[in-house]
Amino acid sequence: MKAGIIVTNPVPGRLYIVATPIGNLADVSARARETLASVARIAAEDTRRTAVLLKHLGVSTPLESLHEHNERTRSAALVARLASGESIALVSDAGTPAISDPGFELTRAAAAAGIEIIAVPGPCAAIAALSIAGLPTDRFCFEGFLPARPRARRARLEALAHEPRTLIFYESPHRVRAMLEDCAALLGEGREAVIARELTKLHESVYRGSLHALAQRAGSEPELERGEIVLVVAGASEAETQAGGSDGHGGALDRALIPLLEALPLRQAAELAARIAQVRDNEAYQRALALKEAYGAR
Repeated sequence: MKAGIIVTNPVPGRLYIVATPIGNLADVSARARETLASVARIAAEDTRRTAVLLKHLGVSTPLESLHEHNERTRSAALVARLASGESIALVSDAGTPAISDPGFELTRAAAAAGIEIIAVPGPCAAIAALSIAGLPTDRFCFEGFLPARPRARRARLEALAHEPRTLIFYESPHRVRAMLEDCAALLGEGREAVIARELTKLHESVYRGSLHALAQRAGSEPELERGEIVLVVAGASEAETQAGGSDGHGGALDRALIPLLEALPLRQAAELAARIAQVRDNEAYQRALALKEAYGAR
């Protein structure tokens, strides 16, 4: 550089999205370690947990917290650092950032600012569970965590009842029994499913069976309701999908009934839904009864 020349537009830094182990620290890649050691700082969901990983790796890069409660406000400052020439790595507590974890807001803001974003791929609990489930893997639907409130959870499951793709869910251990019971009621008791618990950890367990059998097992085996849980459920059969409508997302009748049942008496909701979906009144009424029994609609 010639004397007297001031660089006012430095080359922007890069944002690295770094996947970290979901349990077994041996799963961290050599590239992930190299990246974490080379960047100017690491944005971490929980700096205490990431500090444990960094100590294991022998890395001393400065940490900055970035979690669901501060991501929106801190993203602008991090993008400014990236624009000034700093490279930053984003990590979550475990697995791939932004997959049911913080990271979306920062990644979106960095992309909008023209920052180069680089994936350093690795562990992901959803994909790990799918790979061992023994259920179709050619097409699948990742739903993450369903709503915690029972009515909202059941409404979402009802909308997925005719989804033909394999379904993948994350669930909190203290809600898994209730979720399995809702899945059995709304997706079908005989639907094949797999629970992958504590993947890659010391007490890793895999449970296979129908949704009904797994719901019963959750009620009798306390261990099943502990740790990190991924639920993989077989998609709807061709007959179930056709019964739900050509779109495969619950059908016109269910889409009409669910909001109507929130506001109207059952019979009136069924009559209106029958007109909207162009089905027989009796069919709509029977379906309305089933929905009422499943999640307490009026």
